[in-house]
Amino acid sequence: MTKLHKKQNNPADLDLVYKYHDQTKHHLHQYARSLGYMDWASQPNPFRNYEKTLMLPLDHPPVTEIPTYDSLFSRPPRQSAQINRESISHLFYESLAISAWKQAGDSRWSLRVNPSSGDLHPTEAYFIAGPIDDLNDAPAVFHYSPYKHALEHRVTLRNEEWCEISRNMMADLLLVALTSIYWRESWKYGERAYRYCHHDVGHAIAAVTFAAATLGWQTKLIHSISDDELATLLGLHDQEGVEAEHPDCLLALFPADKKDSMAESIELPPAVIARLKNCQFAGSPNTLSNSHHEWSIIDTVAATCRADRGYSLDTQHNQTIEKKPKNTLTKDRLISARRIIRGRRSAVSMDGSTSITKETFYTMMGHVTPTSKNNITEVLFWPAQISLAIFVHRVEGLPTGLYLLVRDPDHEPSLRKTLRPEFHWLKPADCPDSIRLYLLAEVDARNTARVVCCHQNIAADGAFALGMLAAFDASLEQYGTPFYPRLFWETGLIGQILYLEAEAAGIRSTGIGCFFDDAMHDVLGIHDHSWQSLYHFTVGGPVEDPRIQTLPSYWYLKSHPS
Repeated sequence: MTKLHKKQNNPADLDLVYKYHDQTKHHLHQYARSLGYMDWASQPNPFRNYEKTLMLPLDHPPVTEIPTYDSLFSRPPRQSAQINRESISHLFYESLAISAWKQAGDSRWSLRVNPSSGDLHPTEAYFIAGPIDDLNDAPAVFHYSPYKHALEHRVTLRNEEWCEISRNMMADLLLVALTSIYWRESWKYGERAYRYCHHDVGHAIAAVTFAAATLGWQTKLIHSISDDELATLLGLHDQEGVEAEHPDCLLALFPADKKDSMAESIELPPAVIARLKNCQFAGSPNTLSNSHHEWSIIDTVAATCRADRGYSLDTQHNQTIEKKPKNTLTKDRLISARRIIRGRRSAVSMDGSTSITKETFYTMMGHVTPTSKNNITEVLFWPAQISLAIFVHRVEGLPTGLYLLVRDPDHEPSLRKTLRPEFHWLKPADCPDSIRLYLLAEVDARNTARVVCCHQNIAADGAFALGMLAAFDASLEQYGTPFYPRLFWETGLIGQILYLEAEAAGIRSTGIGCFFDDAMHDVLGIHDHSWQSLYHFTVGGPVEDPRIQTLPSYWYLKSHPS
């Protein structure tokens, strides 16, 4: 197991992160800074493409009944698929592709497999791999285009360069990199956009992890590449301005049955970096907006949180792994994983009446808990930093009230010390051993959930709503400022699991980025930065709008008209 270096923190850098975090909180009397209106003339294009470059269209594979959704949480869920055009098509079709289009009157907008704050999609993806049957003859770096469901060629790697990059891994290695365009979110949300971009990175990490699992592949977040190195590998090192892409992370995908032979890191040889810095990458990025509004604090916090060459990991045994309980949720509901993944939708309102069984609720809580061999949560290599404060409204067999899911046993002493002393801390009698769920207060929490979530009824009208609490002080002190966005990645991972859990239960869910930060902290009794609420979520029975028409995902492509 890997463990992060205890980075020497620059107090000034930490102060900047705390300043950004506090400055971008919503308050009952005042929202975080934004334009305050929708500047439709500068609305960004949600699709980036690289013009004048070779495009490799991918297949549009059909939905299959196997593997099953529940099987994806155990490793390996199935025999590993061969790496070829078919499997790569599946990988992107079931992680980052368009899933449908919606139309109301003259307005039309796309939905994607990976959710995004405000459907703005700041996350871009790149694919780095060796030769692949029926796809490419040489190692290369590609940009993935969701609009075209195609790979756009950026640069060819030399065979010896790919061998050097992959030498610590295995022959069957694939790399997926994620980047963010902050402008896409700041156009609407202003200064708070940096948070939302990194929620979306977490959603995308989870989406790739789920899609890889359907192929019998495991996903690993690589920790040994600096942001500058990743930018160079992707050809982003020369991008400037508001529309520039910022490197986020690199994911390694490999056959799950070969995990034990995996090394802990990937290295980009200096000679490769030097060549790519002076290399001409194919294509130029399209312009997203004709005008922009800059938010300087986003650039400041982004620069402060960059992972430099010294931000790495030690290969050490992590004692917290011994404390991970075994997953006691063994029932497979025999639901098609691909049907759930492609069918995921964000609810826009809840019906205020749908309830779920406590067994369904426990399954959801079990799947977001980092139990032993949870194939999805294992993509993040650090000990869990997020626990969940849950407003239970309509779960059959459980009292309504405020609950707490402790996702790591090391959280509990700090949470007991920090939260209100009058809380009960009662574990439901029939709750599985692998789930550390506590009833804090038996109360009708619907109005509290509504008020905390910017007075939105959707937080009160679901079966439950929740806030994701980060061990804020402790994680930043131990792991340094680059860990700030990684806290949001973890919340996005949890959110994506909840999205799919809702689909599997026949209901819907949605992430809530608008909430009154300190109002939530007051509910819990938090009066410092020891724990901070970073993301809210609601799950329940959706209300569909009959005025909105649904169109197939790629109806506009001649090669896939349906």
